[in-house]
Amino acid sequence: MSEDVRRSNRFDMVSFAPRYKLGVGALVALALAPFWLRGLLGEGRGLLAVVSVTTALFFAMFAMSWDVVSGYTGQISFGHALFFGIGGYGSALLNLELGVPPIAAVLLGTVLAALAGILVGVPALRLEGPYLSLVTLVAPLILLQVFIVFSGTFGGELGLPSPDPLLPVSGFTGQTIADFYVAFGVFVLILGVLLAVTRSDAGSVFTAVREDEDAVAAAGINPSKFKIFAFVLSAAVGGLAGGVFVHTVGKPQPSQLLVMSVSVEVIIASIIGGMGTITGAAIGGLFFSLFREWLSGVTAVVPVANVQVASLDLLLFSLVTLALLFFLPGGFLRWGLEQGRNIVGDGPKPVADGGRTPLERTLDAYRDAFDAIGGGDDDR
Repeated sequence: MSEDVRRSNRFDMVSFAPRYKLGVGALVALALAPFWLRGLLGEGRGLLAVVSVTTALFFAMFAMSWDVVSGYTGQISFGHALFFGIGGYGSALLNLELGVPPIAAVLLGTVLAALAGILVGVPALRLEGPYLSLVTLVAPLILLQVFIVFSGTFGGELGLPSPDPLLPVSGFTGQTIADFYVAFGVFVLILGVLLAVTRSDAGSVFTAVREDEDAVAAAGINPSKFKIFAFVLSAAVGGLAGGVFVHTVGKPQPSQLLVMSVSVEVIIASIIGGMGTITGAAIGGLFFSLFREWLSGVTAVVPVANVQVASLDLLLFSLVTLALLFFLPGGFLRWGLEQGRNIVGDGPKPVADGGRTPLERTLDAYRDAFDAIGGGDDDR
């Protein structure tokens, strides 16, 4: 069978696979969200819901950017908000201070984030396991302090004024809808690019690096190059999301772009959705943001505590998150695919590495790294 025929058959199988049809259907439903939300909730509440979905789309983009490096190569980053912040602040400053048009400012902010990815990634990725994570943890904290010290330029803890919108439209309704479709378009673009990369030969190398970096090196492939590529791609995607965010529903403020909780939340969202899948990270990001927003608006009273659910939203959200992490360690996406295969009678699909999920494999690698550190201390 020729290569062209094999590719054609593969395309046919993919195009008619139920999970891909479901994915396309979900994207169509998401694209129509401004219409069915307003019809379901009314004009006022519907528009507020559209804003929430728009914000969730940006969180999903951020989760996907983290997943491409940490989910695929196993190099856990605890400070990914660094790139979101550089993209957002860089774009806002270019627009507010230099008068750069919003689209050009976003593109330049994306370049700045990619450069930051090189500056942080090249030295950091020479380290292993926990050392790499510590470096990425410190980087956004340093940047946050720089923003506070030079508050005259960066606005300090209050941040900067909102820059010009990417797609200016008169009226709150028109601007809300415009911001949603800008966010949705960027979401689809990022999803498509990351899926294309992670399902290419480069993506296979990413996964191989996560499973056994020594084996990749033994095969004559330089794993460092691919880790840096994944890190810079991840930084650029995070910067793009941050840049578009401040020109739509967000603001260039540390509380929205650089706080440590953002970096932690994106890790949790990616794991809940399905680490090492991109699509799962997008699902987890949407669920994380929308479920938390929904909990904060529930006025029902908890019977025993006699307290409104909204007052306990953080506690309840944390409990639900812990339960999901415990019962669905592979994430929503893998669980859904397994249930689908069971329904159609195909049975569970075998996975590589003894059935371990990317999260389990990454944790094993970190345990080995800690064991090596402890063993080195004993030898001394």
